[in-house]
Amino acid sequence: MNINLEYYKIFYYVASLGGITAAAGKLCISQPAVSQSIKQLEKQIGGALFLRTPKGVRLTPEGQVLFSYVQKGYEMILLGEEQFKKRNDLENGEIHIGASDMTLKYYLLPYLEQFHSIYPGIKVVVTNAPTPDTCQRLTEGRIDFGIVSSPVQERPDMELRPVREIEDVFVAGSRYATLKHRTVRYQELEKVPLICLEKNTSTRRYMDGLLAEIGVTMQPEFELATSDMIVQFALRNLGIGCVVRDFALPYLERGDLFEILFERKIPKRQMYVVTMKQNPMSTAAHALLKLMEEELTG
Repeated sequence: MNINLEYYKIFYYVASLGGITAAAGKLCISQPAVSQSIKQLEKQIGGALFLRTPKGVRLTPEGQVLFSYVQKGYEMILLGEEQFKKRNDLENGEIHIGASDMTLKYYLLPYLEQFHSIYPGIKVVVTNAPTPDTCQRLTEGRIDFGIVSSPVQERPDMELRPVREIEDVFVAGSRYATLKHRTVRYQELEKVPLICLEKNTSTRRYMDGLLAEIGVTMQPEFELATSDMIVQFALRNLGIGCVVRDFALPYLERGDLFEILFERKIPKRQMYVVTMKQNPMSTAAHALLKLMEEELTG
């Protein structure tokens, strides 16, 4: 049965408001147009929907059954419209972002602080996950954009914009002081306990790949979920930690940890803002990206 959905909309308002006149006023159309639409719906559905009364109209028993379904469907549409509008204004919009501990802490957080001061009504949802998981959420349309670190498995429909360099280091505490004042060969890492991130992170993939090129295999004593915990393990002399420098910097500056110096310096890598070319993005997300762009270009 191919019935004009506009008839159901008019039916909803007549039933909800209890009269033709009230529905016409709500919909900003004429009373005859409302009456005609109801007649057409009754004709196509094959039965009376309303009983006329001195005070307006009331639903027939069959009309009540139909209305119970139409009401749920139409009010869900109205709710969807409301949520759509919220995502696309700068008063009550929403932003969905994917970021790792590192990219959130050392890149995104200051922008979120600034953005929130300008648009306090916008809801920001940050999904904390490693780079591969963030990219997966982006391709599935579950986030507006992601902040990731290389290496990234690129796709033709993906846009990567470099925003900051990062540097990986190996750090150690007092128990490994014999390594402090000399240049270390990467092969020596196979002989000491290592503390690394889990294998599903971009940092671990990068270091595994880099060392594999020179014939070194990392076999960590500890695999942890966060870089902050790697630093804490290293402070307690549980091994040599592999982290992005930012996490260890306060402890390096105080002398609580020291950096292992290698014959060949670990190449720096990139932090990126990643978006999908075809994915729709909320107005609020566009505004945040614009703020980040303005800060970068100065």
